[in-house]
Amino acid sequence: MKKLLFISAITLLSCNRKAPVAHPPVGGVLSQKDLDVSKERMRNLNTLERGQIQNWISGQPVKYYPTQLNYWVSVEGFDQRERRADNTPISYSYDLYDFDETKIYDKPFERRDARFGHFDELKAVENALRFMHDGEEVTLLVPSSLAYGTFGDEKNIDNDIPLIIKLKAL
Repeated sequence: MKKLLFISAITLLSCNRKAPVAHPPVGGVLSQKDLDVSKERMRNLNTLERGQIQNWISGQPVKYYPTQLNYWVSVEGFDQRERRADNTPISYSYDLYDFDETKIYDKPFERRDARFGHFDELKAVENALRFMHDGEEVTLLVPSSLAYGTFGDEKNIDNDIPLIIKLKAL
């Protein structure tokens, strides 16, 4: 009987624990100073990467043209073309390379019948697809801010890595 009473008392005490305390997410809320520091870092990084990309371009036999969205493309007057509207379907594929021209993934990324305005893609890829003709292939030179940014893709692409994207509208 004493054992049963002892076990009951321990069970009762263990059930009477306080609820766990909730903690804010890692990093919490950023102050205005933190946001300003982050903006300045991205501005400096973008300036540095643009310079590096322009140096890389100067050593290439192919000419690249800047776009309004801050990436380069291998077609002159590219973002002056007619733009595809939201909800129009498009199929496409692309390969990713670093600026040593090393392919990052063995298989290309591919999507069939994606609709503009309804798919989550790299900003430069979605923007370029809006100006591409069916069957066209273009090469994009993309600063990290329009690629995988400060976090990378958490697989093969580190943070703050500019990319070469070989894009095909299928």
